Amino acid sequence: MSVLPQINEVPEVNPVERLIAATADDMARVNALILERAESHVDMVPELARYLIESGGKRLRPMLTVAAATLFGKGDGSATNFAAAVEFMHNATLLHDDVVDESDMRRGKPAARMVWGNKASILVGDFLLGQAFMMMVETRDVDALGVLSAASAVMAEGEVFQLAKTGDLETTAADYAEVIRAKTAVLFEAACEVGAMSGGADEAGRKALALYGLELGNAFQLVDDALDYGGQSGTLGKNVGDDLREGKMTLPVILALQSASESERALIAAALGNAEATDLEVHQVVAIFNRYETLKKTLEKAQEHAKAAISALDHLPESEMKSILADVVVHSVSRAS
Repeated sequence: MSVLPQINEVPEVNPVERLIAATADDMARVNALILERAESHVDMVPELARYLIESGGKRLRPMLTVAAATLFGKGDGSATNFAAAVEFMHNATLLHDDVVDESDMRRGKPAARMVWGNKASILVGDFLLGQAFMMMVETRDVDALGVLSAASAVMAEGEVFQLAKTGDLETTAADYAEVIRAKTAVLFEAACEVGAMSGGADEAGRKALALYGLELGNAFQLVDDALDYGGQSGTLGKNVGDDLREGKMTLPVILALQSASESERALIAAALGNAEATDLEVHQVVAIFNRYETLKKTLEKAQEHAKAAISALDHLPESEMKSILADVVVHSVSRAS
């Protein structure tokens, strides 16, 4: 029987809080390992690393790793190392991305590069990647190491592809789908797959969790890209519109360019990649999005991926963790409603 809920029916209890509670013991071990492996005799390394690591992120990806291991229940304890490695990989990409995007803020605080500079941010990101691979190697699970190593390479490719498409008005929806798969969804996929592997999953279970993670990651990024313009309502708030100013070709922009008039395309093009674009210019672009319902269409695409993520769990035995994982998907796409 399918566990597919109605995507527009948000669970009454926050599923992320349920996931946090269900993985609390395992995540305590993961968090301890994260803090231990962020240490270095070079003072700037732990200072910068802890600044980002302790800055308020929910650690969803490592929680998914330990949740996937719990789902199958035959683990050998390696999920702790894999979860910490996943979090280090994620934080390394954040440090690098903020330099590439010239971002000033991260999680409501000045980005690490604004405190320590670009060079230190890049180098500490490299340190975190090195620690991540050391933790993977320590498990002696070559197959899982292969999954996470491949993900690391694909993530870098995704960031380069996004950079190449910056401000490119000819970017297609297929190009965008490849960007978000590579830069975001692949790490969700790998986090869930290595969790399943460390939990003793068979090949079918491993593939199911990998697909779940991939589709959740796609949905997650689509929602984030809609939220940059205020979500489905297109109502802008503080610090909204950064993607436009950075020239990122996200789906709302791509769909608007496909439908817009010549004058509307010119207005979008003028603001796209313009770091000095005014709030009025951003509002004008969002008005075009609303006219052609591109934010709504972006979130509808997110819901398609969300349904695919939940369907990936269909053939697994019923359990509380399976229910939580399905509800986490619903919660993820409800953020922009």
